[in-house]
Amino acid sequence: MMNFIVKTHKKDTMYNKPHFFVLNKGMNSGKPQNEPFTNSFVVIFDSETDCENIFWIAYSLWKSKFWHQHLVGSVISFLRLPDFKREFFPKSQLMMEEHEAHLKHVEALKLLELKEKQFHENINLINDMRRVIVHRYCNK
Repeated sequence: MMNFIVKTHKKDTMYNKPHFFVLNKGMNSGKPQNEPFTNSFVVIFDSETDCENIFWIAYSLWKSKFWHQHLVGSVISFLRLPDFKREFFPKSQLMMEEHEAHLKHVEALKLLELKEKQFHENINLINDMRRVIVHRYCNK
């Protein structure tokens, strides 16, 4: 059974244990990232493997827009810490029950993230080449 601590991140706080951050404001609330957000929760673990496993669960919940039903606020929506804690722990436990399936899903998500990153890099290269060709063509 995994143990983790969830609390509000304070700017310039350094964490010694493995951790990741979860955005708590805006329509991207629930988005996990290794770098701190201005408005975020921090999820702290005892081991690096637990951190990575739960990171991908948090990523899956964010991508599936699971947190949208828990957002409050009329102008800028946000996710409350008690709501996050109440929903995140049971959902992560449920998703970790079938560990082999979880590991397969994590590997597939990692591969898709890598392919998406490569795709964006290729699009940027194509745009750079287009700019160079247009620049050369217009400046004859």
